[in-house]
Amino acid sequence: MKYAGMPFGMWALFAGSFQKQLTAVLGYDADTAKAITKKAKPQYQQIIRRLPEFEKADRFKMNLVNCAMIGAFILSMPQRPEVDRLTDYYTKSMMTAPMQWFCRKSGKSKFTPKDIATMKATAALKAADRNPYSWNMEFYEYPDGSGYEGRFTKCGICVLMKELGLYDLTPALCRLDYTMSEAGGVTNFVRQYTLASGGPYCDCGYKKKG
Repeated sequence: MKYAGMPFGMWALFAGSFQKQLTAVLGYDADTAKAITKKAKPQYQQIIRRLPEFEKADRFKMNLVNCAMIGAFILSMPQRPEVDRLTDYYTKSMMTAPMQWFCRKSGKSKFTPKDIATMKATAALKAADRNPYSWNMEFYEYPDGSGYEGRFTKCGICVLMKELGLYDLTPALCRLDYTMSEAGGVTNFVRQYTLASGGPYCDCGYKKKG
């Protein structure tokens, strides 16, 4: 995957937040946080460059780019964080004002015919059959009309985190699904399993509020 384009843009958007939360959440002083960020950037670039390009119709490229960023920061930290603290760190690093705006905007189109069509197309694509760093998903609409579920049987984040030697920390990234759903304002996120926790699949359920 080329560093130009989305990976470059995501670093520009989020690196400052990741650096700030090193101090706010993980307790590093400002100089150490700056040094971690400086070390993380070439690490991030290296991870990105060894990844394959995603198909044009594959909507999960951003998810993997985010994983590459958090992975680079973890590998650049003097001390490996515990899962609970990393969960808080990653959530606060990602939920910047632009990200919250993005979640609210996405929420407005949730459950529309276009949204449903996109989910069905994603399920049909089965991109992970050709790119191990992508996702395979099955789509289920709830019979009572209360929402839908995306059930993931392959997860690119799990693959990359395992390669980086960080697989035990993967559950810290899964928690962001709840936070983004809440920020969208129109869904309650429900989940029973994750692949990262040893489940048979990752179920991402979106139920209409009210």
